[in-house]
Amino acid sequence: MSVNQPPQAAPQPTSDGAAPDARRLRAILVTVSIALMAVIASVSGLHVAQTHMAVEWGASQTTVLWIINAYTLALAALLLPLGAIGDRLGRKPMLITGLVVFGAAGVAAWLAPSAAVMIGARVAAGVSAAMIMPVTLSVITSTFPEKERGKAIGVWTGVAGGGGVLGMFLSALLVDVADWRWLFLLPVVLAAVALAMTFTSVPDSREQATHPFDTVGALLSVVAVVGLVFVLQEGPERGWTDPVTLAGLAVGVIASAVFVAWELRRRDASLLDVRLFRGRGLAGGSVTLLVVFGVQAGIAVVLFPFFQAVLGWSGLLSTAAMMPMAVMMMITSGLAPRMAARTGARSTMSVGIALSTLGLALMALFVSVDGGYLAILPGMLAMGTGMGLAMTPSTEAVTSSLPRARQGVASALNDVTRELGTALGVALLGALLAGGYRGAIDGRLAGIPRDAADTAREGIANAVGAAPGTGHHAQDLVNAARQSFVDGWQQAMWAGAAVLAALLVHVALRGPENTTPLRTGDEARPASATAGNVAAR
Repeated sequence: MSVNQPPQAAPQPTSDGAAPDARRLRAILVTVSIALMAVIASVSGLHVAQTHMAVEWGASQTTVLWIINAYTLALAALLLPLGAIGDRLGRKPMLITGLVVFGAAGVAAWLAPSAAVMIGARVAAGVSAAMIMPVTLSVITSTFPEKERGKAIGVWTGVAGGGGVLGMFLSALLVDVADWRWLFLLPVVLAAVALAMTFTSVPDSREQATHPFDTVGALLSVVAVVGLVFVLQEGPERGWTDPVTLAGLAVGVIASAVFVAWELRRRDASLLDVRLFRGRGLAGGSVTLLVVFGVQAGIAVVLFPFFQAVLGWSGLLSTAAMMPMAVMMMITSGLAPRMAARTGARSTMSVGIALSTLGLALMALFVSVDGGYLAILPGMLAMGTGMGLAMTPSTEAVTSSLPRARQGVASALNDVTRELGTALGVALLGALLAGGYRGAIDGRLAGIPRDAADTAREGIANAVGAAPGTGHHAQDLVNAARQSFVDGWQQAMWAGAAVLAALLVHVALRGPENTTPLRTGDEARPASATAGNVAAR
């Protein structure tokens, strides 16, 4: 049975009044992909420069983490409000403004003389990224005709999923061959190229608003997202029972509940019509993106220290080692629309999730200190293939659940789900890895000096750093830390596989059905008229 989609207006005309031809559509897709790559690269690139920033400014680990987290916190918090504003004011003006501010913020970060200035620049970059990211997808969904939309979303999804690893690799290369500040060059250059192409390639489209902007809903969404993301970022550092962590959790949960109640009250005038979550498309797509991106981010937390601390590789080589998974993800994201057209969105998502689960299981089964990279490569390839197949139909299920006029909100919801999933995956899988490591190494520290043993319990990098001071115990301590990390790895992988297995059951039973084209008469119906039909199916 098919999901009755909300109304989709005809493709928006370009500035010259004609529908975009194939050449124009390709230019639009290239433009928004470059803009998206700038945002994604800025998210992941700074991770490779943590040590350099700490040394140059004498910054604590907490300060360094805030330099990184300030960007993602601002980005996640403002996605929904700015996505809705872009629908109203025009997607092209919003994209141009976002790219200009993003480029300026990148230059400010490049020249930042202190950690405080860097944090300010990163907040500004996060705000502008929240202007850019929803527009890149909403331009696709509001401009591309239905027969081309799935392929374009597949390209967008591939950039969103695999672009982070590519950004890390290029950033690590810049750090190795030049200076850590040069890693800001990549996002600034990408933003400049996207800006130039936006003026000539991207048509403007906007919502003909019939209701006042939902200011209260926008503010509530900001508070809710800030509270929840703050908890996920600070919980591992402060502790999950720390008063600040618990206060952030309370704020996030209460604001989320009030947001839902307010949006139900506003109904058709709401920022986000939460009634649409009753439908399989929006609910199934959102849950899948939340879990898949959470697992992907958590895997990155596990893989990077494995390559560096267990295998002894450099940051550049470690990032390059993750590229096969990213490449497979980007390839299959582009192939997923064809598979979905033949077998259905739910079947494609199920196959993708099953392959991802298999990939995690393979890594958990075969990872070892002696096995090295080849022991986990098959699992990485299966994981990348599966995630690419799952992400594209999930993204299309989310965007197709809202009307064409509100694609900025739909795209922002898609992005918020990804950001929350990323923060959740890093926090939970990272905590499982750390807990498994500590539990395993405790039984392997016999004969190790007490100070070195206490240091080793903090993490594998700490253990490797403390080993030279233990004399003839040095190699024993390194071996114990590496094996304990692998034990913690297996615990995190099995947990991730269990979560994906549960998601597979959910999608198989309640995932989005195949979508069908709308009848001409349906295109003029208001979104509220379809909400009940979506829920009923």
